[in-house]
Parts: sequence; C-alpha cells; structure tokens
Amino acid sequence: MTEQQLPTWADPSVSPAALDPQGVSRRGLLRRAGLFGAAFALGSAATNRTPALAAGDRRPGGEDPRLAYLVGDHHIHSVYSHDAKYTFSQLAAAGAEYGLDWMVFTEHSNIGHADFGAALEHKEILKARAENPRQLIFQGLEWYIPAAEHCTVFTAPGRHEVDLLTRFESAYDGKLLAYDKGGPADADTARNEAHAVKAIKWLAAQRRSGYVDDVLVLANHPMRLGIDSPHEMRAWRDAAPEIMIGMEGAPGAQGAAIPGWRGATSIRGEYENKPSAQSWPGYPADAYLTYGGFDWATATVGGLWDSMLAEGRMFSVTTNSDAHRIVFDTWKNGDWQPGRSFDTTGRLPDPVNTDTPQPGSDFWPGQFSRTHVGVTRYGYRAVMAGMRAGRVWLDHGHLLDGLDVRLTRDRDRGLGVTLGGRLRVRKGEKLTLNVTVTTASRPNPQGILPELAHVDVVRGAVRGPVADRDTWKAPDTRVAASKDVSGRKGTYTLRIPLTAGEESFYVRLRGSDGNRNGPGYLGASVDPHGPVPHAPGDGDPWADTWFYSNPVFVDVEGS
Repeated sequence: MTEQQLPTWADPSVSPAALDPQGVSRRGLLRRAGLFGAAFALGSAATNRTPALAAGDRRPGGEDPRLAYLVGDHHIHSVYSHDAKYTFSQLAAAGAEYGLDWMVFTEHSNIGHADFGAALEHKEILKARAENPRQLIFQGLEWYIPAAEHCTVFTAPGRHEVDLLTRFESAYDGKLLAYDKGGPADADTARNEAHAVKAIKWLAAQRRSGYVDDVLVLANHPMRLGIDSPHEMRAWRDAAPEIMIGMEGAPGAQGAAIPGWRGATSIRGEYENKPSAQSWPGYPADAYLTYGGFDWATATVGGLWDSMLAEGRMFSVTTNSDAHRIVFDTWKNGDWQPGRSFDTTGRLPDPVNTDTPQPGSDFWPGQFSRTHVGVTRYGYRAVMAGMRAGRVWLDHGHLLDGLDVRLTRDRDRGLGVTLGGRLRVRKGEKLTLNVTVTTASRPNPQGILPELAHVDVVRGAVRGPVADRDTWKAPDTRVAASKDVSGRKGTYTLRIPLTAGEESFYVRLRGSDGNRNGPGYLGASVDPHGPVPHAPGDGDPWADTWFYSNPVFVDVEGS
C-alpha cells in the first residue's frame, strides 16, 4: 500500500458487513480446508483418550490434543483512548482485512474513561460483535500498573464484563490513584508495588467467584521505560499465575523507525528512552532498545524471559499492534464541540480524512504483528484458555503461515506435548522435537513473500525459584541447535533429537528471514546469530522479521 492509498475499511461510512475480504479469516481458511473441524474432533478425542497429566500423576510421557490456531491482537486503542483516533468500525474491519480471528480493545485508564467512556465503549463493542460475527471482539483495559508501566487486562464476554473493568479501573489504576511512582528512592514504592499485587489477586477472586467467566493480564512493552523490575514481574505472576500469564515479547509501534518517516532517532516500538529515576537500576542501557523488533527481555537468550522460564513456570510472550496512529494513514482527530473534552465525554470526536499522511508509528491490527493461539474449539473462552496454557507462537510480517510443535519420547507413539506443555521423562531418555513449519504462501501486506531462513532451538535448565528475585539472567540457557531452512517451501517437519540429562529443562523456538542478525546480547557462545538493534531512524520492520514460540517443559524424574 502506498502512502496515498486508503483502504476501503478506513472510512467509517463504509459498513464492515458490506466488505468481502479475500481469504482474510484464519478460521475461514481452516473451515474451507476442512481442517478446523477435523482438528477439533481429533483434539476432543485426544483429550478424552489421554487427559493432561493431573497433579500427582507421575507416569512418564504426555499427550496434548490436536490444535487449530486463531490469530489475534490483545492491545488496540480506539476513540475511547485519549491519545488514539480510530472508530471501532475502522479497527474491526482492519482486523478482518488482515486475517484476525480475535482482538482486544484496551483503552487507557483516564478520568473520562472511568466516568463515561467504558460504558459507551461497551455499547460499541456489542455493535462491533454484531457487525463482525466472524471475529471474537473482547473488551479490555490498558491498566497503569501501580509503581510500573502498563498491562492489558481483558475479560470474557458476559453481563459483568464492563462492570468488572470499571470497578478494577477505579480501585486499582496507578494513574487514577496517583500510585504511579516506583523508583528506588520513592517513599511510596513499597505501597504502590503491593497495590499492584492486590489488584491481580482481586481479579483472580472475581474469576473464582464466578462473577466473570474469565480474565487475563499481560504486561505491555516491559522494557520501554525500564520501570518493570524483575521482582515486580515475578510478584505479579506469583500473585495469580492463572491470571497474570505473561508479557509482550514484542511491542507495538513497529513502524516507528521506517527510514525517512519519524526522524533520525526513531527506534522500532518507540523504545527511545533512557534510564530515569523511576527505572530499575539493574537494567543495562541496552535494555531500552528493541532487537529485531522484540523487547530486550525476550530477545536476549539467557535474559529476563529465560530467567523466569528457568524457574519451571509458564510465562507467555505475545505481540500486537498497540494501534493508536497508523503509519502513512491520512486521518486526523476530529474537532471538539465547544465546552466538550475527553474528561467530560470519555470519547474523542470521530476522525476526519485529510488525504495527507499523518504522523504515526503503528500498523493496523494484524497488518504486521500476529499472536497465534492454539485452541480445541472456537470461542472467547477457548482463546483465553489457550493463552493461559501457553499454546502461543508469534510472528512479524506474516513470516509463517503455520507452526506446530510437538515433543515426544522416542519410545512413545502419541502426539506428545506442545507449546506450554510438560513432558515427563526419565534421565537419559531420547526425545524428538518435531517442528512442522508451513511457509508463507502469499505476499504479506507490504507485497513481500516472506522466506524463513533458519529455525533455532533455545534450551535452558530448570532450577526452580530463584533466591534473588531481581535476577534477569539464566546462565544455563543457550541456542542448542540451529537449522538452515533457506529455500524450503510448503509444509515440512524438522525432527530434532534431544536427550534428557540429569535435570529438568525447557526448549523454545525462534527464527527469522535471516536479513539481520549477529551475536546475542550475552555473547556468541550463548547466541551466535540472534536479533540485533537497528541504527536509529533506519529500522524497516518488513526487512527484519522473526517468529518466537513459547516453551515446552521437560520434567526429568529424580531431578
């Protein structure tokens, strides 16, 4: 799409129901191919035949159900956020155009939003669901975490969904309460950090009581300001691991450093900050950058994400658009009527087309960043259950059409376990990691046919809870294998042999188009060809695309 071209769905006067996107729904593609129903039928049978290992079940092996993957975005802003500009119809239609099956609207906390916007927003959410029956449209909130930065909070649809979010916003939002300070020298830091933990526990209590069917939390752009310390992230997770399930592995604003667009100092993700008095002092200056568009905490092999996984507990990574203002888009915010403002209405005026490109850093939902969630049936709660289970992989630039991961014991004949799962083995057993890749079959929205160049296997030892809650390193994690897949097309399976040693471990996957890589942040012996930062102002995201997967855990008996 050129700077002057405007997609039909960007016009609020065009009804999304009148649009006929070609092959846009992953769910539709699966249904047309007969895969969705087959995968779910097999998944149900597998679930009934071999349930997941229950607590106290010490048998070796493990078998997860077959999955279909739904594509989504959990971080999107509309006119109900004070710094965005698009209507629900524009954003939902964009998501449909770019193949999203699910999306979460996460408006910023704000006086106007808490008092007026959330309820008005809910009416539009209901309308958007009716207009877009092929999409799962969640209502959420971008929570200003006391003492830290932001989180996505979202709930399953139901009669209390908006009430839960507004009650939570009023009682626990750091911005509204002025509980935002979290620096080491601030007198209120301990109070504020404790309030964040209390907030997550409150959400968990609402789920347990049945007030809402489900609710999830994910930390957004964790390293952008360096104010989400390792001990805070662990405290949030430990408060309710079934609620606080992970973090953005890659932030939105991926178009921020398109050459010649925003400026000579621009960085993908708008990661353009320096340490401040609020930052956790243990982070190096390089933590404030993105690496191949991914957050330093995720991109660093042996870094913060791995240090949490090395405790043996799931902590997911995701990616999303964080859509506020789209690159090369020609719309601007509408004008306020006299005497009205966001604080008094909770909503911005509808945008107005100018026919001239406006400032922006973001892509439309699904245009560049995609989170793939493995499910055994279609529905809101199924997506949330898949995310909670860790059945997640993510890509940029539509790098892959599909990814399926299974880890099996060589003596077993079943499906084995998949992303987020746990395989129980005996010391010395031979294992096989089966990685089935489906390469991109058509050009992405930039007109490029992506080509996967390599698949890397990252392996880390599981040592249990750390003594130092502020550690951000996993010294026994490294790239264990790298497979050159240049030139391979269609669907193929890599079979990677592994051996269970003395201690439990995990494996996760990563890969890229091979255009930009170098020694990882912790050195070539840990990561010989990982993602690297781009030069300021010169970060074409379409020319440096990666995929990441969540881990599979291996529990070694007697370790």
